[in-house]
Amino acid sequence: MNWDDRGFLLSKNKYNENSLVVEIYTEIHGKISGLIFGGTSKKVKNYLQLGNKLFVNYNSKSDNRIGYFKAEILQVFSPIYFDEPKKLNCINSTMNLIRLLTADSQSNQKIFELINDFYLLLNHNDWIQKYILWELRFLSALGYNLDLNRIVNKKIVNNEILYMVESSSEAKIVPNFLIEENYKVHDLNTLLSGLKLVSDFMDKTILKPNNINFPISRINFINSLKISS
Repeated sequence: MNWDDRGFLLSKNKYNENSLVVEIYTEIHGKISGLIFGGTSKKVKNYLQLGNKLFVNYNSKSDNRIGYFKAEILQVFSPIYFDEPKKLNCINSTMNLIRLLTADSQSNQKIFELINDFYLLLNHNDWIQKYILWELRFLSALGYNLDLNRIVNKKIVNNEILYMVESSSEAKIVPNFLIEENYKVHDLNTLLSGLKLVSDFMDKTILKPNNINFPISRINFINSLKISS
């Protein structure tokens, strides 16, 4: 098996003194694991940063054996944000999320396009709000659609619109920006509430049923947002 593709580096782990085991989300072939020989060399490891976009040639002797990549850099992303820890943590968390929730060797063009969109939103001042909405699109592309518009109740309290999800045991406030398309958020606590709501949905609907631990990279990302700029 031999093919060329382009993709984003999702993970890397040392295999031996000179090689790495990597996972790459490719445009045509989906998430693929393989070896990069010489991946620990100074020349190569500089561009093997999580989230970077690569052109890869994949070669494997059979479907039952791990293959190997030859990789070239197409676009650098992560190093751009080395001085912006919030965005760098967001990149690491996002790549790990894609790694955890996507199936091996299953092409999904929507996911690949969403990764491209992810890097575009980092250029906006309201990138955190846009990112939370991006996560909902990502989960929907995987078949996990959190249809908040269908389950919320709208209330007017002190002349302000509140959206609530109510059950027999509790009532949760849903941040307005998750319901109203053009709603702008300027309060970090509101954004953190939105991020927690999506996190709780993922944990209950996807992670726990599949015996996946809540990702540490996501906890690090959330904690970095709480640190004052």
